[in-house]
Amino acid sequence: MTIKINGFCETQFKKLEKTFQQNFTSGLEVGASISLTINGKYVIDVWAGHKDAAKTKPWEKNTIVPVFSSTKVMSNLCIHMLVDRGLVDLDQPVAKYWSEFAQNGKEELPIKYLLSHTSGVPGWDSLITQQDTYNWNKVTGLLAAQKPWWKPGTACGYHKFTQGYMVGELVRRVTGKPIRAFFTEEVAEPSRADFHLGLPIEYEAQEADIIPIFASDVQSVLPPPGTISARVLTNPVLDPALSYVKSREWLEAEIPSGNGHGNARSMARIGSIIACGGTLDGKKYLSSTTLEATVKEQFYGLDLVLLRPVRWGLGWALPSEEAPFTPNWKTRKACVGLGAGGSLVLMDLEKKLCFAYAMNSMSLKSFPNDIRTEKMCRVLYECLDEPLIKDK
Repeated sequence: MTIKINGFCETQFKKLEKTFQQNFTSGLEVGASISLTINGKYVIDVWAGHKDAAKTKPWEKNTIVPVFSSTKVMSNLCIHMLVDRGLVDLDQPVAKYWSEFAQNGKEELPIKYLLSHTSGVPGWDSLITQQDTYNWNKVTGLLAAQKPWWKPGTACGYHKFTQGYMVGELVRRVTGKPIRAFFTEEVAEPSRADFHLGLPIEYEAQEADIIPIFASDVQSVLPPPGTISARVLTNPVLDPALSYVKSREWLEAEIPSGNGHGNARSMARIGSIIACGGTLDGKKYLSSTTLEATVKEQFYGLDLVLLRPVRWGLGWALPSEEAPFTPNWKTRKACVGLGAGGSLVLMDLEKKLCFAYAMNSMSLKSFPNDIRTEKMCRVLYECLDEPLIKDK
């Protein structure tokens, strides 16, 4: 059965649209959207499928969905805007702006280590609950007080939850505003992007149902107890059925690492700010000099949480031999944000393009092992006559 693709696609990228359609015919999707911008202008904006597992509610133009850790792109953009304004220096200690952070060996820990996942604070020493993640003062207070798990800057471990809280607290300390308010006022509203940190009740009807991974599949890939990976990925313990994503408590919470809601269109819109060197539709959000510094390699090696090699910039992942989402990964000025289940926002500063993907059918695998995004990224560059081949 051929599924109807809605929206528009320029002729040059019809092969990418076809690949998106094949994901549905192969049974890999229930509902999803992709968007591609070049020089800040949409060349693809398509969507298809359904908002629910029963396939009774069509995925519409304004349908949005939780994109989990792809949210980090939006949150980290905020701190880079403050850097550009001279209000934050990434080489300075976190404690310069957040005095309580100067405890237990973190007195000189620079902000850049938060953004490169090398701070040694990837999780909490204390056991916390799902409910605790809604309590900003509690979770940030615990992070400020604890000791790093390794000497800062010497190792890497994905800051699944903690990056957003620590970056968000810095934004709050410097601006006096919660990061959600700063993002809404300084990024989402001026760019006219339908993306939200937390979901106001008036947008709830637009939201698609998340279709989770089977609990047994999740359990099969959990790391051994007591490892750094387990200490991050299982604290807090989350319901594998993701029942909490429909609760107003979660929807109203400020969780800058993972509680973003949008679609491919809004993700590509905001990602275009980065891809286009900080200026979109004539409005300057930050300078190209500030942005180019964010795509310089900070760490490349084994991530102690993800248990695979990762190449990190400042706030986002960079293309690597293991995950070459752009051609010429060694020299390409590009970055990517990935979310649990498969969402992706790819920003290529050289091509001034942003490709985004949002879906409701979650995959256990992530790029490059999620066949959906791997194929679409490869075909995207084929459409540009630039095959995605690993550097030797």
